[in-house]
Amino acid sequence: MVMFPIRCFSCGCVISEVYEEYVSRLKNGEDPNAILDDLGIKKYCCRRMYISHRLDKDGRELFDDIMEY
Repeated sequence: MVMFPIRCFSCGCVISEVYEEYVSRLKNGEDPNAILDDLGIKKYCCRRMYISHRLDKDGRELFDDIMEY
C-alpha cells in the first residue's frame, strides 16, 4: 500500500503518476535529482514531495510498518 500524495500540497499538480518509477530507479542506486529531472518534476515544491518521502532500509514505506499494529 502506498501513502504517497496524489497532488503536491503547494501547487496542486498531480505528482503520483511517476512515483513507482521513481522508487524503482532509486532502489537501483540512481541519483534522486537526476531521476526527478528525467521524469519532468521541475518545480521545487513538487520535488520536495519526493525527496521528503522516506523509505526504510529495506525499501518499505513507513505506512507498511505502521499497518502491522
